[in-house]
Amino acid sequence: MAPSSVPPNPTAHNVAQLLPRFADDDPDFRFMALSDLHDILQVAHPGLLLHDDVVSAKTVEGLLTTLVDTNGEVQNQALKCLGPFVNRINDKTLPVMIDKLSTLPTGNTVDQSIPAMALREVVISLPRPTAGAARSKSVLDAYSAISRVLIPRLIGYNVIPPAQQGLTQPPKGMLQDDLEKGSDSNALDVLIEVGRCFGSMLQDVEIQALQQITFAILENDRASSMMKKKSVTAVSVLAGYFSDQLLSNFLSKVIELLRDPHITRSKRKLYITILGSMARSIPRKFGPYLKTLAPFVLSALSTQEQDEEMDVSDDEGERDPEIDEVLEAALIALDGFLASCSQDMRMYTNEAIEAATRYLKYDPNLAQDDDEDDDDMPSDEEDALEGEDFEEETGYDDDEDASWKVRRCAAKVLYTLISTRSNGDLLEDGTLYERVAPALITRFREREDNVRLEVMATLSNLIKKSGDGPSPVKFSDEIHQSGMMLPPPSKKRRRGGSDASMFDLQASSSLSMGYASPAPASTPPVGPRASLAKLSPDIVKGIAQLLKQSSCPPTTKQACISLIKDIVITQRGGLDGYLNQLIGPVVEAAKVAGGTTSSASATANSLRTQALQLIGAIADTHPSKSIQPYVASIIDALLLGVKDKYSKLSIEALAATEQVIKALTPPRAATSGTENQQHLEQLFDALFNRISANDADVEVRRSAIHVLGLLLGRSSGEQGLLSSQKRTSGLELLADRLKNELTRLASVRAVDSVAAHTKAQNELSAEWVQNVALELAAQLRKASRVLRGASLSALRTLALNSLSRSQLDSQTKAQVVEMLLPLLNASDLHLLGPALIILATFVKDDAQTTMTSNLNGALCQVAQGSISGTPLDALLKLVRIIGEQRAGQALMQALLQQVGVSGHPEVVGKVIGNLLVYGGDSVGVKLEQFITELETAQDDKRKCLALVVLGESALRLGAQSTVDPKLFIKYFSTKSENVPLAAAVALGRAGAGSVSKYLPVILSTMGQPSSPQYLFLHSIKEILQHDDTESEIIPYASTLWQNLVVASQLEDNKAIGAECIGRLTIIDPKTHLPQLQAFLNDRKGSLRAMVISALRYTFTDTDEAYDEYLKPIVVPMLVQMLNEPDLENRRLALMTFNSAMHNKPDIILPALDQLLPLAMKETVIKPELIREVQMGPFKLKVDDGLEIRKSAYETLYALLEKAFARLSPIEVSDFFDRIVAGITDEHDIRILCNLMLTKLMVIAPDQVRSRLDSLAENFRIVLAVKPKENAVKQEIEKIHEGAKGVLKVSIQINKQMGTEAGVGQDDSQLRVWAQYWDQIQKEHEKGLKAVAEELKERDR
Repeated sequence: MAPSSVPPNPTAHNVAQLLPRFADDDPDFRFMALSDLHDILQVAHPGLLLHDDVVSAKTVEGLLTTLVDTNGEVQNQALKCLGPFVNRINDKTLPVMIDKLSTLPTGNTVDQSIPAMALREVVISLPRPTAGAARSKSVLDAYSAISRVLIPRLIGYNVIPPAQQGLTQPPKGMLQDDLEKGSDSNALDVLIEVGRCFGSMLQDVEIQALQQITFAILENDRASSMMKKKSVTAVSVLAGYFSDQLLSNFLSKVIELLRDPHITRSKRKLYITILGSMARSIPRKFGPYLKTLAPFVLSALSTQEQDEEMDVSDDEGERDPEIDEVLEAALIALDGFLASCSQDMRMYTNEAIEAATRYLKYDPNLAQDDDEDDDDMPSDEEDALEGEDFEEETGYDDDEDASWKVRRCAAKVLYTLISTRSNGDLLEDGTLYERVAPALITRFREREDNVRLEVMATLSNLIKKSGDGPSPVKFSDEIHQSGMMLPPPSKKRRRGGSDASMFDLQASSSLSMGYASPAPASTPPVGPRASLAKLSPDIVKGIAQLLKQSSCPPTTKQACISLIKDIVITQRGGLDGYLNQLIGPVVEAAKVAGGTTSSASATANSLRTQALQLIGAIADTHPSKSIQPYVASIIDALLLGVKDKYSKLSIEALAATEQVIKALTPPRAATSGTENQQHLEQLFDALFNRISANDADVEVRRSAIHVLGLLLGRSSGEQGLLSSQKRTSGLELLADRLKNELTRLASVRAVDSVAAHTKAQNELSAEWVQNVALELAAQLRKASRVLRGASLSALRTLALNSLSRSQLDSQTKAQVVEMLLPLLNASDLHLLGPALIILATFVKDDAQTTMTSNLNGALCQVAQGSISGTPLDALLKLVRIIGEQRAGQALMQALLQQVGVSGHPEVVGKVIGNLLVYGGDSVGVKLEQFITELETAQDDKRKCLALVVLGESALRLGAQSTVDPKLFIKYFSTKSENVPLAAAVALGRAGAGSVSKYLPVILSTMGQPSSPQYLFLHSIKEILQHDDTESEIIPYASTLWQNLVVASQLEDNKAIGAECIGRLTIIDPKTHLPQLQAFLNDRKGSLRAMVISALRYTFTDTDEAYDEYLKPIVVPMLVQMLNEPDLENRRLALMTFNSAMHNKPDIILPALDQLLPLAMKETVIKPELIREVQMGPFKLKVDDGLEIRKSAYETLYALLEKAFARLSPIEVSDFFDRIVAGITDEHDIRILCNLMLTKLMVIAPDQVRSRLDSLAENFRIVLAVKPKENAVKQEIEKIHEGAKGVLKVSIQINKQMGTEAGVGQDDSQLRVWAQYWDQIQKEHEKGLKAVAEELKERDR
């Protein structure tokens, strides 16, 4: 490519040099001159032509000449130059240029719409106003030129009288010209962009004038249909800026026109279309008018009108195609009303459903046949679908018949109705299943593929909404918390990992491997799923007949299979009686060969993918005996899929194979004996070959290794499901793949699966187990954290399974222990827990060999760290086993001499306490020595350690403990920072071991006037949160409740008191939840605050069984809390709402429409909460509303994760507005908004795209902030962080939907974004580079 002739810092002189070439005879020269001009304008300083009027004027003339050039390429290049040019000239040149463009003579050019295209280019390139930002001089100048020159040139008169008297009237407007000639010069496109870009600045009279001319074009019979479509768009754009009076007048006029008995069909269609598009563009303002407007749209769809049209058609013999067009427009408008203003349309729900279900079967050419079979559907459906040919409905075929569009629109209306009204509304009361679903099922025999697909999508939508929210295709035995796996918990409290489960092989490893069988999901007696179960036979019957049709197109087959999959996932099964109808056609679909063309093979592949997913879902959710009769044909389809060259298909086939293997192996197929051996061996061979083939895709090999691990594990035992020779070769293959870097991680997880499921002697050879254990231990040194975690998990499983552990000799164990030592520190708690569990199993087998001095040293190092939760439980369990094996003397000496007070007393003390109790006399230390130490020690740290040891020992000894509660209480009054609190916690832990001995003492002492309430609350918290104390606490509950309520009134006790009250409410909800609700009406703000905080604990620490107590009261309580007059209480309420959304979404989501507006309201900056504070010579602004805004934005973030799909269009719009506004808010809020934007780019890209201009503007504001000269270090860092966050989001947006995404730049949003992107590339080049590198590193 030739080097560019553009200098790096061009001036007006460089532009002037190009101008003579615009008139060159050679079009190539003219084109190149324009191209250079464009490049100059792109790189030049904004003030390039600001002060050079002569060059500006000449350039305008040159551009005008080239715009009407005879060569099209030159014209296009001239259009491209206009955008950057208008931003480089002064406010005097711009109006002149607009005027000249509007009167550009187009005599000798082919394209008559050049002036309008040029003006549109100018309008969208000018700086425009953005909401919430101050208007700069350039924006005001741009508006002035549009108002003074462009609008009069469009409509032909001055709307606002010019300041100068005696000026000539503007010539005939471009739109008036169009009106008279009936031609389309694209002037309407200019008007649309004026409204879109400058609508917020236009004055009412201007908006009115533009609306009038647009409406005149709409009413003009000579205007083409394209112009009328543009007019509708123009009205809906302008409508956003109508004043209330203008909107009212406009809609009154439309009503008047629609009332006219002589209105033509084409006019009626237009007016109805306008209403629909206005509902979408201004839902809030338009909603209240629907009471009057909706009947006009519904009357066009009424039965009376339909009968009249039929009679007229019968008389005339020929149907008017405009009848269908009016119906289509009416249904599209109805769809718009329901989507955008669902609340206002509630009163017309019945009429909307009636009209949509009637027009779903609208077929005027078959009207006579259709009337008869409305009611007795099933028998007719059989007849209709029995035939071989797919043209069921009497084979009617007419190219000119457009009635299918009406039926498709009717299906879309129902889709929208289901989407907007299913959330605890029409779905719960059964309306959708009683009236809508049967109508959809009868349309499976629709002859138009487009309509049938829409019908399927609508029914699919209803089925998905009937489940528990958008369920991903996760198979039942991968869901850890699922009630299908474990017996239902008897307690209402949610438990952490207990000691038993930590060392239970099935509980820890095999849940994720699908060890348990899915219990059949029971269908509830009432509600959406019950209704779906009733309709399932009809749906399956219709689908099965469609799938059997030889002429059924692949797209329909795919929709059918997808629909059945939705039923299976929503019902967690539910096809038991119908598999005989479905499996055959589904398996056939899974075997379909690809077509010859690329599109045909893509369709075939997506159909096969859906079919394989359905096979997997059926195998996952149905009992083995239901699937057994079809296994042979299913296996054939799977083998074909697994061997397929197309890797995505192969991976889907492997996912389905995994589910089928689970169905054919114990414990799900406990009685299958050897009948499945042949099938499983076929699958084994296919997997073996796929893993061994080095030419196979890496992802395919990884998936195959995962499935092989599952097969080897689940077929373990005396079942004869897999020959020992195959098992050995499979295990050897896994051990081999463990050494290959590409397949290492998958192999580690497969070994984990094998170890978790092996339950027979001699299946794992000693050599294999030892080699694998050492290989896994060696992986613990690798850099990849995921690999280290998986290897450790597999080692833990090998250690927990007694069959594999018995194959490890003492030498291998010693090597493994040495390799585990580097993990024994508090820097990576994720790996510490499993490492401690492995050591515990080794100590149990052979304590003397395992307990080396190195291990003692490492354990002391762990005890010195700050650990809690599961790793601490694992450490205490290990110490307990060391004590029980009487091998703890050296460890005790090391803990007392090397660690002692240098570690965290709460960790070291618990370790010593456990070792003391379970080691007994073998550890060489007695409990009494610690009591002496407590009473004689001078320094606080020793006292704290002794207190923790005594508290822990008393807890573990339980009723046998001899430690007196008064011993701890004595230290409450010590003059020290840490000792009283340590004594309080120790008292609580000791009390949890023997509630009846300790709690009465605590309560009686707490009742004394001068007692330290704060410390007693800590003791009570320890007792309440300890497992297994519930039944012992109940007798003291009412006294405890009264004491807690009184104590938590003090300012210092609020937080801890609320936690205690929350935890007591968990233990006895029937008594205490109503009391909490009553306290919400108390006049004391502090008492209400306590309730708000206490309620939060009932969400986080309870399971589903507790929900029945919460359901009736939570939403009313939250609404009341969020309306609190006290600011701090409202902030606490938002945190409680946030917690409820995370932990109890099933209770919260149905009531979002009540709760969301209250949370949104708190994200707005309130000027009345900002005050000035004098700090020495400086005045600082303090925003009291900042904390509550942060909480509100955190709530929006929780909502985004849990319930974004449930929001209505208006709520989504509000949600986005608050996020865009939050970018210019304080630093912490901006971080949250940036994070939400990156998520929204994926889940709502269209919404993000429609706000690129305001995002760009707000990003600019953040990047423009510069630190003051006297700014402190934190302030400078905050500003840098803010800029970095914005640059990071900018890169991600640009990659997905900006200039990098390669989207055409015709969209005005994208233009603004492109300008912003160019600017930051110049001004923040270093920052962008650094952030881009960071993002690359993260993706790696």
